[in-house]
Amino acid sequence: MCANFKPLTLSQLQQLGLPQIPFEYLEEVYPSYKTPLLFKSEHGLEWREVLFGLVPKWAEDASTSKRTYNARHETIFEKPSFQDAAYKCKFGVIPVTEFYESKYIENKPQRWGVRRKDGKAFFIAAIYEICKINNEIIRSAAMLTMNAIDHPMMKEFHEPGDVKRSVVIIPHEYLDHWLSLKQPHQMTQFMQGFPVEEFECSHVPKAKIEKITAQLNMFDLF
Repeated sequence: MCANFKPLTLSQLQQLGLPQIPFEYLEEVYPSYKTPLLFKSEHGLEWREVLFGLVPKWAEDASTSKRTYNARHETIFEKPSFQDAAYKCKFGVIPVTEFYESKYIENKPQRWGVRRKDGKAFFIAAIYEICKINNEIIRSAAMLTMNAIDHPMMKEFHEPGDVKRSVVIIPHEYLDHWLSLKQPHQMTQFMQGFPVEEFECSHVPKAKIEKITAQLNMFDLF
């Protein structure tokens, strides 16, 4: 399940014609890190800085984000962490350049990256929440996942014997439809495996000395 990804870059944002992102973010994201979320309000498409990992309204602190970064779409209407947001159709997307999964080669895990062949950013379906903890507003989100046992690419990831899961990718042409859902169970029509012919994957080892830097720090915020 996706626990690490690279958000979209400035050039990818411009290529997709999306609104400017009014805050900086890291070029690699892990659970509990902040990342951009795109959603639709009465004013149109908007960005929010959110924690990667959903923090429910009843949480006493934000530490739950380290465990709630993936949400199985089959059970979000039952799980206490996700059901309130799901019934209220708090659906958005997390645009990414590449996400990472573990592939086991000779029983040893390797980090593999999944990306579009054309280099464009793509949209991972997300569910988001906003809550207040100790007078602090916390915005957070989780990626939606689906069964991947029959997906040609995603079934090759995760430890042997583990359940095969995949993030849900919203096609560019259906972005507005996804962000405009008003009935919770309409989401099921989007829970489909992404077209493998449009994507590629490869071994992407972690750098031995990793320095995580700010992304899009060239944005003019004024």
